[in-house]
Amino acid sequence: MQIVLANPRGFCAGVERAIEIVERALEVFGAPVYVRHEIVHNRHVVAALRERGALFVEELAQVPEHSIVVFSAHGIAPQVRAEADARGLRVFDATCPLVGKVHMEVGRHARDGREVILIGHAGHPEIVGTLGHYSGPGARAIHVVGNAGEAAQLQVQDPTRLAYATQTTFSIDDIKPILHILQTRFPALTGPRKEDICYATQNRQAAIKELAATCDLILVIGSPASANSQRLREIAAGQQVDAYLVDDAEQLQRAWFDGRRRVGITSGASTPEVLLGQVVARLQAWGAGPVENRPGVREHVVFALPRELAATARTAT
Repeated sequence: MQIVLANPRGFCAGVERAIEIVERALEVFGAPVYVRHEIVHNRHVVAALRERGALFVEELAQVPEHSIVVFSAHGIAPQVRAEADARGLRVFDATCPLVGKVHMEVGRHARDGREVILIGHAGHPEIVGTLGHYSGPGARAIHVVGNAGEAAQLQVQDPTRLAYATQTTFSIDDIKPILHILQTRFPALTGPRKEDICYATQNRQAAIKELAATCDLILVIGSPASANSQRLREIAAGQQVDAYLVDDAEQLQRAWFDGRRRVGITSGASTPEVLLGQVVARLQAWGAGPVENRPGVREHVVFALPRELAATARTAT
């Protein structure tokens, strides 16, 4: 059995930045550092940071006044930041800059008096945060649409003043039919110059399609809570390939690999590379042969730390 690794895979720039923000805050200020929501959706990352002194909470009410708090990569509503400021919390915002771009778009549409259709999964932390940025005197209504059926049934107030934005981790393949229905129903619909799907999501989804075309089983390493990892598994399964989403090597079942000739492996954007190495080692212990590391798009994106944390960290060193 041959093992084939997708490229690119694993951490994206936004995830690397978010984790580094928590790590640097712990180095500079010491424990505890509070983190609102899981910094990224991976239990191994969260557990490692917890061991170093990060305390994860769901609401700011759980954070003592004047403490240090980090906001997760998924983004927050302005009301959350206002609450933090009112309670004297020292905030380091790990919101992915690409999510921040969507926030600015939605806020601009609100100011300009456009109704907004937000394409994504209702209840996902990124969607919840983005909804909060649609506010102000010009705001009309914002609608969350997650599939083609919802797009077909959507009722809007004024189809002549209508815009859309998308969740950054949503599947490109899922967006296309939704957007086709919306543009057919509402010809005046406007959107971003480029779809809001982030570069890392696009690259990993393209890589898994290529991998699924040449393999008879796909493994996606990532958390069930990770939207981008779930989408990778769904894309592979959509190409009629057996596909499994696993947190780590302990979740592998040997029977999955009986009679398989080529097993493709990738990992979600919040998955540490060490977990992929452990999966490969487990398969090789079961008799798998050589590992092929597929070529792919090379990613050079780097997001800077927040200025206040970077400056504080430099002073401390």
